[in-house]
Amino acid sequence: MTNEKRLIVIDSNSIIHRAYHALPPLTTKKGELVNAVYGFLLVFLKVIREFQPDYIAATFDFPAPTFRHKKYKEYKAKRPPAPEELYLQIPIVKEVLKAFSVPIFEKEGFEADDIIGTISHLAPKKQILPGIETIILSGDLDALQLVDSHTKVYALRKGVKDTILYDENLVKEKYQGLTPEQILDFKALRGDPSDNIPGVTGIGEKTATELIKNFGSLENLYKELEENSEKAKKLKPKLKEILFKYKEQAFLSKGLAQIKKDVPIDFNLNRCQFWRYDKKRAIQLLKKFEFHSLITRLPSLEREKIKKENSENGPLIGENLKLW
Repeated sequence: MTNEKRLIVIDSNSIIHRAYHALPPLTTKKGELVNAVYGFLLVFLKVIREFQPDYIAATFDFPAPTFRHKKYKEYKAKRPPAPEELYLQIPIVKEVLKAFSVPIFEKEGFEADDIIGTISHLAPKKQILPGIETIILSGDLDALQLVDSHTKVYALRKGVKDTILYDENLVKEKYQGLTPEQILDFKALRGDPSDNIPGVTGIGEKTATELIKNFGSLENLYKELEENSEKAKKLKPKLKEILFKYKEQAFLSKGLAQIKKDVPIDFNLNRCQFWRYDKKRAIQLLKKFEFHSLITRLPSLEREKIKKENSENGPLIGENLKLW
């Protein structure tokens, strides 16, 4: 471990969904289903032990249409609604996060990914805390486009125990050499079936990858197509035909896939400081939902807290920043 400050940003909805489907039904004596809450806590405590973060922030999707739905009414239209039993556990997860003094961020009209994008790029770029490392905790890979020299994605691969930490090199390995920034251009051409983002009809994963590798970006691809550059001339006539035919669809898809980094939120890094939670309150809540096995894990957090405080050279730093 180094003394570099570390911020964990949680994609709460994706973790809750993954936990709900990964774990068998778990109910309290009163019959309250809490399997998603339990799974969320397993991941939450694992991340704390593994990364010993200085700061933690939790993000949630707001239960209302987003700007993407207004731009493209078919956005996520093919995704089946989650079971009511899952939605009923979201308030409980929020209650748990409050017990651990983890602030919650959500904004009407935006997805949790947009809040994550804003927070993860806020601190280092606005020099609130230069050099801070941001680790995004997520149950899916949508946030990989945010990976850079100071941002990584800690993703669940299978269930809630199998995890992987994506840095820039691992993203390139996964996407056959494409950079995190180029994932957007790839999705603009390939589309994203899980979110019902259309892409360019007729272009698959391999072709989309080769085009972005050769031309660098969606914008440059169409620039060279319109100029009929030497590189563009080498493309097959049928491929050029569908690229021109679905140009508008390609740029729409890129806009839908792009995670925003400028959501108007009131972000206070001081509020995100961890290790100051009320242990008694946390234990009471774990007992309330009968998570007795998790209570035994809290002392280890206390030991990490002491280790963390002993290794610090100065107080934690944080400032308010409002984006409008």
